[in-house]
Amino acid sequence: MLHRKIYQLCCDGREVCVFLRDQQRWIERARILDIEGDLVTLRYETDEEDEVCAWEEMVRLESIGSVTQKLASVPRGNIEFLMTEDCPESERIHKHSPESNPE
Repeated sequence: MLHRKIYQLCCDGREVCVFLRDQQRWIERARILDIEGDLVTLRYETDEEDEVCAWEEMVRLESIGSVTQKLASVPRGNIEFLMTEDCPESERIHKHSPESNPE
């Protein structure tokens, strides 16, 4: 089951966070590049002092304890969000009146 889900995340190309059970650490903002047998290839970046390092790591499927992905984010601070009135007419979702519902 985990193998299929990781394969699906690999095909989607989305960023994930992976917890490695045997090393008791998280790999954050990683992309799953490939799955071959029981080896999963991950690519991620780390920010170390004055440089950004790019890593490509192969881990065994059995050492993966958890995989998470961010669904959405909202910026903090004093930011004004766009309201429905600011949205172009062609992209607006209109409410359907109960009378138009045939049920």
